[in-house]
Amino acid sequence: MAEQLAHLADQLRDSRWFYGVLSVFVALLTGWLIGTFGVLGGAVMVVLPLALAVVVGILLQPKFGLLIYVTLSFLIGFMRFVPGDAPLGLSLDAVLMFTLVATFMNGKQMNWKRLRSPIFYLMAIWLFYSILEYFNPEVPNPVAWFYKVRSISFSWFLLVILTLVMPISRQDILWFLRMWLFWSLLAAFWAFKQHYIGLADAEAQWLAAGAAKTHLLWGQLRCFSFYSDAAQFGAEMAGATLITVILLFATHSTGHRLLYIPLFLIFFWAYALSGTRSALFVMIGGILAYIALRRSIKTILWGVGIMGPLMLILMFTHIGDSNYQIWRMRTALHPKEDASFMVRIENQQRLKSYMKDLPFGAGLGTSGSWGARFAPNHPAALIPPDSWYVELWIETGMVGMVLYLLILVTIIGIGTYQIWQLKDPWLQTTMILFLAEFFGICVMSYSNATLGQFPTSTLLGITSVLFTTCYRWDLDPARTDARVQPTYD
Repeated sequence: MAEQLAHLADQLRDSRWFYGVLSVFVALLTGWLIGTFGVLGGAVMVVLPLALAVVVGILLQPKFGLLIYVTLSFLIGFMRFVPGDAPLGLSLDAVLMFTLVATFMNGKQMNWKRLRSPIFYLMAIWLFYSILEYFNPEVPNPVAWFYKVRSISFSWFLLVILTLVMPISRQDILWFLRMWLFWSLLAAFWAFKQHYIGLADAEAQWLAAGAAKTHLLWGQLRCFSFYSDAAQFGAEMAGATLITVILLFATHSTGHRLLYIPLFLIFFWAYALSGTRSALFVMIGGILAYIALRRSIKTILWGVGIMGPLMLILMFTHIGDSNYQIWRMRTALHPKEDASFMVRIENQQRLKSYMKDLPFGAGLGTSGSWGARFAPNHPAALIPPDSWYVELWIETGMVGMVLYLLILVTIIGIGTYQIWQLKDPWLQTTMILFLAEFFGICVMSYSNATLGQFPTSTLLGITSVLFTTCYRWDLDPARTDARVQPTYD
């Protein structure tokens, strides 16, 4: 060992001239970049080594690429702080594609037989239908199709492949859940900063550029944190609230309860500050799914005992109406008294006459933000979809929307069956909260385009694979040392 250390020291001494020259070169290059491009040049020299480290890390361990992709999915909302029109969405796609390449390069470590899973075939069918939409004669701009197909099917398809074939462990699943809650907690605190301290200049400029009409209502800010908008933020905070509620039901540990209760309160209040009424149905739908998945009389009684009085108070009283957030939440349960909901119904009636002769839709990228960008005068772009499913109806027609809904129902059905077969309590609880959140977001997406936005699309793309193939991690408690099993107790 001593001889090896001495040899290494000699090599380092012989290499000093090389590192010295390299240091001088880097210093000169940094000076030239800063002198030529200002702060941006200096930023390049900081980011470049990090980017190289990320590339090497993904090549060595593709799971690292999946971790980076999830992280960037949360941070993409910060693009409003980036000057110009930076293609951050394409950068995310690049990370996903590079992770796929690294997965093929490490193919011997992957289990390719898992691609025989039903969810792979389901997503392959949906991707195939999306590709056929390229040939839809109604498509006004092929570039719009390219941008939309990424969010509507391509990214989900790649996530399914990666999550299926990678050697994901039970510990990886636990870290994924922790990371989800960690970023959600940061997002909640950022929203508190927006509400109680104030907005950053870039956020104020974003509102002034047009977002104020949906995010400043009656003088009240709908907090959006570092997400794309308040609806997306509200959905994610409602989902995080749901997760902590399920964890509270699952644990018998006083210490864990002391952790989950503050998290529940933080996430719930962040949801309330978003002013996103439809996000309430993430929790309602998720709790109902949790009760059904548990198949326990005790769980049903707990659920009815807690949800029943809260729903009755919101629906039939005016308690708390002096608080804007509570009043806004209550209006979600009285849609016919809500002017914006009635406008949505009118828009859908207008769409019926337009869509009656378009069974395959007007083409991907013709409605919503991409329609406004690439085909602003197209009839499909002139009527706001106000819903993920309505957006699918416009762009893929009744055929596409029905196919998509059948795929969602099938995924939920497969997940339910697989969860009911599990023997391990920890794994069952984890998969139930994933499926409950998935179901809640599916319910909410009737009112918002949540399913097609980051980070929700990333999280659900991964969890849909986890709960439909959860048998991969099942352990029999009777035959397994309890010390090696994670637990919520």
